[in-house]
Amino acid sequence: MRLETNSKQEKTLTMTVLMTPDMANFSGKVHGGSLLKLLDQVAYACAAKYCKNYVVTAALDQVFFKQHVNVGELVTFYARVNYVGRSSMEVGVKAVAEHLCTYEKRHTTSCYFTMVAIGEDGKPIQVPPLQLETEDEHNWFKAAEIRKALRKESLAKSQALQGNDEDNF
Repeated sequence: MRLETNSKQEKTLTMTVLMTPDMANFSGKVHGGSLLKLLDQVAYACAAKYCKNYVVTAALDQVFFKQHVNVGELVTFYARVNYVGRSSMEVGVKAVAEHLCTYEKRHTTSCYFTMVAIGEDGKPIQVPPLQLETEDEHNWFKAAEIRKALRKESLAKSQALQGNDEDNF
């Protein structure tokens, strides 16, 4: 496993992992759950490096499994802090699989995590504001604000449908 961080503010992180047989599902491809675990680890590392603090996963949304991943491929995960609130951060993660013999690369998975920085007492703590230095960073920030508003709206609708019944899923 190889980790790299970039940028003055350490807003991005890249991690490359070899997909091994223990990650396979019954069809012989890499299990989606194995990918989700790696995506979460990458989002954690990116957010923790950014805020220089322990973080927890608060939400995961818009997971797009675009293509399958084969055992034996190298998967490079590209993570970026897109948005920062008071204690939360949106981290976008993209996975690209590479065939080791042909060098063919395929964008296989994309998703967005909401990570929250927490203090030693387990309560959310403030994180540094995000320095938006490029037009792309401004655009990613705006898109993240829209996703945040959509998450809040979706949660409110879901809670209204479920009511207070603890037996709902």
